[in-house]
Amino acid sequence: MPERECLPNRRAADLVNFEHDRGRWTVTIGRYPDGRIAEIFLDAAKESPLVELAQESAIIASLALQSGCPLNTLRHAVSGRSAGPLGAALGLIEGTGE
Repeated sequence: MPERECLPNRRAADLVNFEHDRGRWTVTIGRYPDGRIAEIFLDAAKESPLVELAQESAIIASLALQSGCPLNTLRHAVSGRSAGPLGAALGLIEGTGE
C-alpha cells in the first residue's frame, strides 16, 4: 500500500460555491505546492445527515488523493450515478498532475 503523501502545514486552497439538489454548498480544495489536488472539504449552510455524509465522503476522497489515487479515478467512480454533493464538487475541480 502506498504511503500517504504528507501535506505542508501551510498550503494553497480554493473555495468554490455551488448549488446541488436545491442546496448551496462550498467545496474547499487544498493543493500540494506543485498544484496537484491534495484535499477536498465540503460544507453547507444547514446541518443534516446528507451534509455529514458528504463531509465524511470528502475526507475519504482526500485520503485517497494523498495516497496516490488520481482525481479522474475518483470522478469516474461517482459518475453515472445520481451524483451527490461530492460528485458535483469533483466535477467542478480542475487539477494538475492527474
